[in-house]
Amino acid sequence: MRITQILLKPKASEVLTAYLKQCNEPPWTSYFVKFRDVENDQHGMSHFNWTLDTGTNYHILRTGCYPYMKYHCSKREVQDLGLEDKFFRFLKVINLGLPMLFYGIAAIHLISHTEMVYMTDRSQVPIYFLYAEDKGSRY
Repeated sequence: MRITQILLKPKASEVLTAYLKQCNEPPWTSYFVKFRDVENDQHGMSHFNWTLDTGTNYHILRTGCYPYMKYHCSKREVQDLGLEDKFFRFLKVINLGLPMLFYGIAAIHLISHTEMVYMTDRSQVPIYFLYAEDKGSRY
C-alpha cells in the first residue's frame, strides 16, 4: 500500500502548474507544499523560469524548508536566472540549510490558511499559506 501511495504522488512541478492555472495566472503567489504530498522533481532548482502552456512566464524562488517546500512565484518575462540560481544554492550550502530548517519549523506554527490544488489525473493536493491571499492582487 505504501509503495502505491508513493507512485500516485503528483510531481511538484505539476502542482505548481495546476495551482497557477487554477488561480487564473495571478501576478504573484507564495505557498508551501509538504514534501510528503509530492514527488520532488525540481530538486536543486532555486530560482528559475516556469512557463505555462498559455505562454505566461513566472520567476520561481523555491527552497526546501522541512517539512515543506516553499514557492514564491512572480509573473515576469523570461530572463536568464542561472547566476541567481547558483547564488541562492551557494547561500544554502554555506549556511548548511539551517535558516531554511528554522523557517520550516516556524511555518508549522505560522501557517493559517490551506487550499486544495485539483489535479487533472489525480485527486487533490493541499498547499499552505501564512495567510489567505487576495487572488489577483498585485502586492
